Amino acid sequence: MLCFRPLTGPRATNRSRDLSILGQNSHVALSSFVDGSLYGAKFGDDSPRVIALHGWGRTHRDFDRCLSGLNAVSIDLPGFGASPAPTQVGGAALYAELISPILDSCRTPVVVVGHSFGGRVAVHLAERRPAAIGGLVLTGVPLLHRAHRKGKPALRYRVGRTLHRWGLINDTYLEGLRDKYGSSDYRAASGIMRDILVTVVNESYESQLRSISAPVDLVWGDGDDAAPPEIAARAEALLTEARLTLLGGVDHFVPTTAPEALREAIDRRLDSLT
Repeated sequence: MLCFRPLTGPRATNRSRDLSILGQNSHVALSSFVDGSLYGAKFGDDSPRVIALHGWGRTHRDFDRCLSGLNAVSIDLPGFGASPAPTQVGGAALYAELISPILDSCRTPVVVVGHSFGGRVAVHLAERRPAAIGGLVLTGVPLLHRAHRKGKPALRYRVGRTLHRWGLINDTYLEGLRDKYGSSDYRAASGIMRDILVTVVNESYESQLRSISAPVDLVWGDGDDAAPPEIAARAEALLTEARLTLLGGVDHFVPTTAPEALREAIDRRLDSLT
């Protein structure tokens, strides 16, 4: 089911909850989880019913506004914020394994909210622990490869990569080309996190999407150029039960640019839990 919500102009007022608390952006104290291997924020006094996973290069703070008033946790994924990096290279499945123990301290089934990279982890978590996941809210997630892939890398980099394979240039020179021509995320990453990024950006999640039995809300900005809405539409077709909401005039960063819309989807999924 596709819904379209323009976020320019008057907002709807017939909501089931008073969302005025979303205007409050006070910082929540940092907490540790999983024997100190993860850090983040805990909202509310009772066992968490919502887990929020941020995007690449972001932190748990992205969800401060949309989780206010809930029993929830928003964690710094390994290698971001206060959480130490993984000790091995892997993709979204590795991250799902690392954060899976958090579910054991929650009131399950939970709603898992994932933005961008966090959504990649969320679909693996749903596949890994289906009984513990009662719903997903995904936003701006590169769940599938683009229908029309972006242009090829710069010619100089492609030549350098070929010369490296032939043993004509060394690793240091090739790494310099990667720093120059790679994405901003690639240039900002280093060490094991750079290797993890390379792994993750080449992943696609068709099998995970087909395996998810929990209902899924896909909340997408219509101006998302990091994970275009066509990805969300194709992902919706693979899911057993899904609702796609396109937000007019919103970019990739829905948790911070449209927290009210994300909160509505979270509340919808919480209302459906038994």
